[in-house]
Amino acid sequence: MNKKISAILLMVLFFISCKKENQKESFPDKTNNNLKYFGYTLIDVGWDDPTDNEYKTNYIDEVQDFSNIADILVINPTENIINRLHVFDRYKVKAVLHLSEIFFELKNTGGHKSGFIYGLRSDYRQRWDAFISVNDLINNHIYINSFYVGEEPSWNGIPEDEFKEACDYIKSTIPQVPILVIEAYPDIHNIYTPVSVDLVGFDHYFLPRPLTDTVFLNELLILKSKIKTHQKIFLVMDAHWIEFLHGNAGITENDIATIARDYYKIANSDTTIVGIIGNFWPSGLDVNSSVGPEIFLKMF
Repeated sequence: MNKKISAILLMVLFFISCKKENQKESFPDKTNNNLKYFGYTLIDVGWDDPTDNEYKTNYIDEVQDFSNIADILVINPTENIINRLHVFDRYKVKAVLHLSEIFFELKNTGGHKSGFIYGLRSDYRQRWDAFISVNDLINNHIYINSFYVGEEPSWNGIPEDEFKEACDYIKSTIPQVPILVIEAYPDIHNIYTPVSVDLVGFDHYFLPRPLTDTVFLNELLILKSKIKTHQKIFLVMDAHWIEFLHGNAGITENDIATIARDYYKIANSDTTIVGIIGNFWPSGLDVNSSVGPEIFLKMF
C-alpha cells in the first residue's frame, strides 16, 4: 500500500493537531496487518457541499493524501464512469461503487423498519450487463476496490433471496472485485451474508466512545458471528457532526479525534477488520448544519 498504509495514522494525527492543540497521546503501533483500506464517503456521488462558496462534487483531491478508497455513485446502467475511475487512479485511490440503483428500486412504503421497501428490478441483468459493457469492466475492474450492493438491504426491505440473487450475478460476471454490504445497526441480526459477499459492516453513529460502548461492541460480535470464513469486515466510522444529534449524545466537535482514535484501536486489534470508511467527508448532508471533516481541513 506504499505511503497510504499509514492513512489512518495521518488522519487521526491531523485531527489531534487541529482539535487537541496542546494534548499529545502516543499513537498505537499498527499490529493488524490485514488493516489496509481507509477512506470517506460522499467523495464522487454528485454531492455539492452547500456550506462552501464553490460548486464541487468530486473531493478526491482533498482526501487522497490519507485515503486509498473512495466512493462513486452509479445511477444509470449506461453511465460511463471510466474517466472518473482514471481520476481516482491518478491519486492512487480505488473506487467503492454504489450499485443500488442498478439492481433495486422502490416497491412500496411502510413496514416496520426504515419505512421504505425496495426490491430487485425485473431487468437487473440487462442493466448490469449494459453497465459492464459501457465501462469495459472486464478490463477496468482493476480500478475498483469493491461493489457496494444495496443500501442497508434488510433495513430497507430488500428480501434476502433477491439480495443474494443480485450478488451472485455480480460475482458470476466480475469475480475479481469484492462485494460489500453495509447494514443498519438495528437490523444487524438480519444482515445478509451470502457466499458471494466478501466484505461486511454496519453503521451506528452518535456514540461518544465506540471503544468502550457495550452496545456497539456487542453489535460487532453479532456481525462476526454472522460472517463466513472468507468474509472480512469494514468498520463504518462516524466522521461527521450534527449538533442536535451528536450534541444530544454529548459529543462536541472537539471529540472527533477521540472517536476516530477509538475506531482505529478497534480495527487495529482485530484481524477480521480490513478497512475503515468514514461517513462522510463534505458537509451539509442530512441538514445544512452538518459538519464533515472537510471543513477542518479548510480551516487549518
